[in-house]
Amino acid sequence: MEIEMPNSSVKVSVIIPNWNGDIWLDGCLDALESQDYRDFEVIVVDDASTDGSVDHLKERSPPVRLLQLAEHLGFARAVNAGIKASSGEYVVLLNNDTLPSTSFIRDLVAAMDSMPSDVGSLASRMLSMDNAMLIDDAGDIFTWYGHALKRGHGRPAVEFEENDEILSSCAGAALYRREFLDVSGGFDERFVSYLEDIDLGLRGRLLGYRCVFVANATVMHKGHGSNLPTGDYVRFMTRNRLMVLGKNIPFTLLVKHFHHLLIGQLALFIQYRRPFDSIMGYLSFLRQIPHVLRERRRILSLSRLSVQEIDQLLDRSPDGVSLPRWILCRLGGKDI
Repeated sequence: MEIEMPNSSVKVSVIIPNWNGDIWLDGCLDALESQDYRDFEVIVVDDASTDGSVDHLKERSPPVRLLQLAEHLGFARAVNAGIKASSGEYVVLLNNDTLPSTSFIRDLVAAMDSMPSDVGSLASRMLSMDNAMLIDDAGDIFTWYGHALKRGHGRPAVEFEENDEILSSCAGAALYRREFLDVSGGFDERFVSYLEDIDLGLRGRLLGYRCVFVANATVMHKGHGSNLPTGDYVRFMTRNRLMVLGKNIPFTLLVKHFHHLLIGQLALFIQYRRPFDSIMGYLSFLRQIPHVLRERRRILSLSRLSVQEIDQLLDRSPDGVSLPRWILCRLGGKDI
């Protein structure tokens, strides 16, 4: 692991996790060099890339502060390593396949500076790099069907021009208070990759923190610029959905919404069309049960929300459409 000493005077630490994303790095780093806000540091955490990313970063001018991981550990561990090595009061996470607007950091900092202390994180307005008139992600949603959704995905960007309180930021372009990360414990490294940001957002809500969507903080996002092979994606998503629920949701609510959860799992099992990988994901979850039980005892013992308030945190509609249509679309592998 290689890293320079942290800059102790910055307001913001920008952390970019990178795994075989060499083709995207210049665009993201150039956009950061063009920011109209300068009180920040940039740390690229390379997660054992094999595509020449490290050599490229070492040759960049001006130099890039680089943290090299000796083995591929996944998004959660890479980001936590970057947070630990950083010094800013605020932490901005950026995917390598993003292009932040010139005022991106300034807009997030100004918003957080004006927020009360119980706001722990901010979500940005992520626009599709293929069509900037459309939303890629305006914050994340988790449903009682056990599904993670990109809020506003594919909808016109003009529909999301107002700030709003949401469940969770997408960690591909978000700002976090360091205090919030310290109190919450940061990203759960058992997730490896995928849904660790929703887990953190939900855990934060239980601890009394809020998340706010900031409409004027915009970033272009390609999506899956450094994606995992399909089999790994299905295994991680299958396991991590259950981990989010098992860690953060009281037993009474799991019983109340059991039929929704069962329908959701069945539909995704069929939709993925990779039964072996789905089954391996469920088996992987079983191996995580001791960790899940320890964490749920700790988290729920600290929760500031009632069971009724927790019940309202998750979305009740299956992807925002009627249940019969949702089931038919999911089982048919069609877009809703």
